[in-house]
Amino acid sequence: MFELFTHRYQGFQPSMGVPVRITLGAPRWTLPYTLEHQVQEAAPSREYFGTARPVYEKAYLAQLDRRGVNFFASRFQEIAVAAQDLRLVLLCFEDLAQPGQWCHRRMFAAWWQAETGAKVRELGPLGPGYEQGTLL
Repeated sequence: MFELFTHRYQGFQPSMGVPVRITLGAPRWTLPYTLEHQVQEAAPSREYFGTARPVYEKAYLAQLDRRGVNFFASRFQEIAVAAQDLRLVLLCFEDLAQPGQWCHRRMFAAWWQAETGAKVRELGPLGPGYEQGTLL
């Protein structure tokens, strides 16, 4: 069975596992690793992107609920098999070590834990408002 982690594009190292894009767009700079896999359904929608956090979070969680845990589990398993690595690292842009930053990768992590009981640990540093592995 696969294991999920989160991080930002800029901090990911190939030794951490398989990088998985969960953003609307890909990084516009050259990455020092290959980004072969994506789960577009875990990216926020343009419809609410840029809205206030409460609106964004409600819409994003509803989006995840519409797909459901089984859909995501199947996609993650496909990626783990294709990559021959059970460690999947869901990536986005935000630097969560900066005060006041938040992002959908940790919203996804909290949703996944609530749905499956499996923790999704952040591999990068987290600032105020976060505990390692959870979204407060």
